[in-house]
Amino acid sequence: YAAATISRMVIYGRQVWHWAVRRGIVASNPFSALKAGAQNNPERQAFIDRATIQRVMDASDDPEWQLLIALGRFCGLRVPSEALNLRWRDVDFEANRLTIRAPKTGSARQVPMFPEVRPLLLAALERAADGAVYVVAKYREGANVNPGLHKLVKRAGLTAWPRLWHSLRASRQTELAAEYPIHTVCSWLGNGRLIAAGHYLQTTDADWQRAVAHPVAQCGAESAV
Repeated sequence: YAAATISRMVIYGRQVWHWAVRRGIVASNPFSALKAGAQNNPERQAFIDRATIQRVMDASDDPEWQLLIALGRFCGLRVPSEALNLRWRDVDFEANRLTIRAPKTGSARQVPMFPEVRPLLLAALERAADGAVYVVAKYREGANVNPGLHKLVKRAGLTAWPRLWHSLRASRQTELAAEYPIHTVCSWLGNGRLIAAGHYLQTTDADWQRAVAHPVAQCGAESAV
């Protein structure tokens, strides 16, 4: 427990000082050379299925909140950083792609415009003011969106799960990894295989149900006796 607490303190300290460096408040990050240690804790992992997240989205009458939740759950974006940084210039409806510019790493990646998100983006485009820059207009980088999601979960009659936004992203990566090669999924979500295996991918109820319902396909021929 103590090791986990210290590790979290290092992570939070690194994030705060990184924020200060980016804004020119300080010259360097004293936490940058410290190792945070392993953060894999199965008790803080939760797979948020589609029925659950739909209940949460339905609990909101704000279409921007619904879009923000969908970007986290169905595109696997980091919320708030990547989702609030998404600009209309990076939304390509013709190619069905989003260009995600990650403030955390400074890199850019391509994410499919998944069918669950496309209609919400089209509706947001219709609402957008002339010359609008950001897809989610009401909230900006640095906004604390945790209380809002917590309130919606409660309004939906559900119990808040650990790591509210991270669990949405992890749930999407788990879903996608069951359908696509892991290198493809990691390129979409912007993480590496080791990070995905240790902090994102989960065994779901659907995995167990499929395992007991269907025999595993046999690879290769049986050895001759």
